[in-house]
Amino acid sequence: MSKPASKSASPSASRTKPIVIVAGVAVAAALLGVVSYTATKPSSPGSSGSSAVAEASADPQAGVYAELEKYARRDASDKLALGRADAPVVLIEYADFKCGYCGKFARDTEPALIEKYVEDGTLRIEWRNFPIFGEESEAVARASWAAGQQDRFWQFHKAAYAEGAKEKGFGTERLAALAEEAGVPDLGRFAKDSGSEAAREAVRKDQEQGYELGASSTPSFLVNGRPIAGAQPLETFTEAIEAAAESAKPASAPKKAAEGKAGR
Repeated sequence: MSKPASKSASPSASRTKPIVIVAGVAVAAALLGVVSYTATKPSSPGSSGSSAVAEASADPQAGVYAELEKYARRDASDKLALGRADAPVVLIEYADFKCGYCGKFARDTEPALIEKYVEDGTLRIEWRNFPIFGEESEAVARASWAAGQQDRFWQFHKAAYAEGAKEKGFGTERLAALAEEAGVPDLGRFAKDSGSEAAREAVRKDQEQGYELGASSTPSFLVNGRPIAGAQPLETFTEAIEAAAESAKPASAPKKAAEGKAGR
């Protein structure tokens, strides 16, 4: 997991009672009277991490904050999202392209989630740019948004998170090379969009949402209102997603199933 983010408080953040998404500590998260939750980080850079965050199978509502579900945009035109806008489960990721653990999640975990849950319509993934490592982080965040304007965000995401990519830096020439690798068709437009006020505003909007939630490190996630901190192992995410999907089923479904059996 990355180091904590530094920020200056924004008016919107100061007006909102935060739910803090942090690794390694128990948080007294008294939003609308809900109780505290615990998030854990991977035990070491080479470890698979702990799955203690999402013990979801026994109680699908444990650790879920209904108020946090509103942060899912569910905008069908969102170019930085994958999956159906009406999918029963939304995973929101707050991440930085210079974050090593974000890259680990992108390479080791996310493809499996896409194959298993996005492709069958269960899951939607919504990306939030949350740059915390300075100017290059900000630049690559804007570049990813610019790639998205030409429908190549996820290809850019893959190139920027490839093994060893962040070690090459994210200077102007490198960003152009990543855009080319991602198949961005109009590199001139890409360069213009990357430096635009629209790009800055889009990144700022994502950052402010993360700060409003109290996110202090990357990657941080919400799964239908369940906070998960760090590049947790695949099992943590599958448990949370399956619990959320189960919880999203209509309340009448079990009753109808029972009635069907009785009729036979």
